Amino acid sequence: MIEDLCGRRLVGPRQRSSRWTLVAVFALFAFADAWPAVPADPGVAIYRLGVLPSGGFLVGTRDAGEPTFGAAAACVNCHRRSGLGTVEGQVLVPPVIAKYLFNHRQLIIEDPDIPHIQGYLPNRSAYTDATLAAAIRAGVTPDGRRLSYLMPRYALDDASMRALIGYLRTLGSQPSPGVSNEALEFATVVTPDADPVAKFAMLEVLRHFIEGQNKLIAGGTPPMQSNRAIMYRVTRRWNLQVWELTGPAASWPAQLQARYTARPVFAILSGIAGRDWAPVHRFCESNGIPCLLPNVDLPVVAELDFYPVYFSRGVLLEADLIAVRLGELAASGGVRRVVQVLASDDIGTDAAAALAGSLRSGTLASEVHALPGPELRARLPAILAGLKPDDALVLWLRSSDVAALPARPPASVNIFLSGLMADLENTPLAAGWRDRTRLSYVFDLPDARRSRMVLAKSWLKIHGVPPAAERAQIQTYLACVIVAETLGHMLDSFVRDFLNERLEMMVSRRLSNAYYPRLGLAPGQRFASKGGYLVRLADPDGPRVVADGEWVVP
Repeated sequence: MIEDLCGRRLVGPRQRSSRWTLVAVFALFAFADAWPAVPADPGVAIYRLGVLPSGGFLVGTRDAGEPTFGAAAACVNCHRRSGLGTVEGQVLVPPVIAKYLFNHRQLIIEDPDIPHIQGYLPNRSAYTDATLAAAIRAGVTPDGRRLSYLMPRYALDDASMRALIGYLRTLGSQPSPGVSNEALEFATVVTPDADPVAKFAMLEVLRHFIEGQNKLIAGGTPPMQSNRAIMYRVTRRWNLQVWELTGPAASWPAQLQARYTARPVFAILSGIAGRDWAPVHRFCESNGIPCLLPNVDLPVVAELDFYPVYFSRGVLLEADLIAVRLGELAASGGVRRVVQVLASDDIGTDAAAALAGSLRSGTLASEVHALPGPELRARLPAILAGLKPDDALVLWLRSSDVAALPARPPASVNIFLSGLMADLENTPLAAGWRDRTRLSYVFDLPDARRSRMVLAKSWLKIHGVPPAAERAQIQTYLACVIVAETLGHMLDSFVRDFLNERLEMMVSRRLSNAYYPRLGLAPGQRFASKGGYLVRLADPDGPRVVADGEWVVP
């Protein structure tokens, strides 16, 4: 039997149409790359993916409206991965972890080790396996009241119900690593190829911020009681480990694992890399460690991963911004071929590959020159000389290579330059190139963000942080503030999954995002800023930039 993604049977004993069989098989295989592996624990599979032990799909029904199927019907959509629930407007989604489901109301209120959760419903009796099954199937509480219509009803068989309730009994039962009654353990990661000035800038901000954080909570207060439904200041001290990696990237996972085994951490805060962050990303995802807002210009795009969270897609976002403009130029007949130039050992290789992939679906021809540094400079004049008037030139170059460009650009060619790689408005682009070149710019414009930088710059000055690598300093400070604000709203429920879920909510509430015009994370999103500009350098020799079009979200 073959079912579609909603669990409806397409092929059965009396349905042998070869055409429908091929369509169904094709659909399933086409979807396979985007579909996460089904967990071995059947309760996890039901809760997170809406996949039943039989291999069929979970079906959720309500009194009115169409039923939901599979992932759309999964419990995680409302109760979240942590099981601690969420808030959607005026709707509070209650927690479903064992300490709330299976404990009596009075015990939960009086036990100081059970923290208050915003969506907790204190006016009901404890569930048993039987009454919880009735609530899931029929929407009836242990006290005989009907659950909200927002809660779907699930006609689960006994085996599936046992699996799901068994998982709920274990959900949240183990403390998160890196959490004690006195402290929260954090780490930051520095890769060997990180820029030394930016590394110093990041570490200085982390050091001063955590020192200030710990001074605020010196003395401490007792843990929050469950019946005090108010926000309070978290009283755990922050401890920071600096995990400096050495050697080739292939050796980093073992180094990270050794550090983590010796002294587990609750989360990785910020971090910095040059060429490669992927081993750190994979380590965090495989160990379930939140990796929050590192200073990386080449993040890992893995839509189904949960734990790493980034400011933006960096140079990959730049590639998309350039692709949008190239599409417009191609539609008007202004560009027929795109020539990309980059160093073969830098992050431009990934950006160029992303742009080339976008161009494959259109009419533009693509040519990529990826060369080692010395050879790149030697061959660049010949590459430029071979350009035609209807070509577009895309440069993924660092400032030092930009400074080595000839004084005059090739005639009548559309030129694009990576802002992240070339130091944004401070790029040493020759005056002859400035009017013809469009810079990809994944931040707000300098004039627009100036007022939003005041708070961060004042903090740096007050704490005596020496000026160095401004973007690394500001982004690290912003990451620290976001995490501190998130922890302050977790109400003593220091659970890793909950940290990420609350961070999703907190990011979009910020009024001052420094370099970014806006930040926001919907459930499941892992890139807080999603757009950017193409800009031109307005002054022949100065740093002023002017938007060449509107803010674009590719």
